[in-house]
Amino acid sequence: MKKNQLVLIRHGESTWNKLNQFTGWTDVNLSNQGKKEAKLAGKLLKDKNFIFDLCYTSVLKRAIHTLWLILFELEQVWLPIKKTWRLNERHYGDLQGLNKESIILKYGSDQVKKWRRSFTEIPPKIEKNKHSFTYHDRRYENLQKINIPTAESLELTLIRLIPFWEEYIFPNIKNGKKILIVAHGNSLRALVKYLSNLNNEEVCNLHIPTGVPMIYDFHNNKCLTKYSFLKN
Repeated sequence: MKKNQLVLIRHGESTWNKLNQFTGWTDVNLSNQGKKEAKLAGKLLKDKNFIFDLCYTSVLKRAIHTLWLILFELEQVWLPIKKTWRLNERHYGDLQGLNKESIILKYGSDQVKKWRRSFTEIPPKIEKNKHSFTYHDRRYENLQKINIPTAESLELTLIRLIPFWEEYIFPNIKNGKKILIVAHGNSLRALVKYLSNLNNEEVCNLHIPTGVPMIYDFHNNKCLTKYSFLKN
């Protein structure tokens, strides 16, 4: 592995991915297929001789479990892992738990596409009675309520992610650390937009598949804006 490479991986398929439901901050498990995808990603990284120093992931178990399975296949389970809510999936507001096809029937495909793919569109905010559990979740007990989202656009997801990138992840890359990030479709779309300087239209068309490693090269502490997918 080159000294300054960053690897990004979207978690394996979750049970709600399989059911075609909006997930967001809801903490759901990996499906059996998702577990297989995570193991295959780990085997692929091992076959390509990737060695890491640090790992980052969200506080949601579909990402955490994906990372564990990858590290098991890599035989690097001893690596330090930093978990942060800032790498969580975007908060899908009141759409969380609902079937995507049923939402298309209710609101129309154009509106749903904007909610899912655009940079600035914010889904309907979650109702307070549905959101109250988050305030009492120990994962978020150190967050002020004002910082716990009720719905997020991709832009808002990027805004809450960038401080963690600048304070923790990028300084370690500059220090030559080999970094693995396992996160979510939209938190990674936001990060890719930032790293690759994508415009709003380009990020709208960006799809990150589950369980497939994405590679960024850094030279002289500058990120090459073009990423690549790791393949057999």
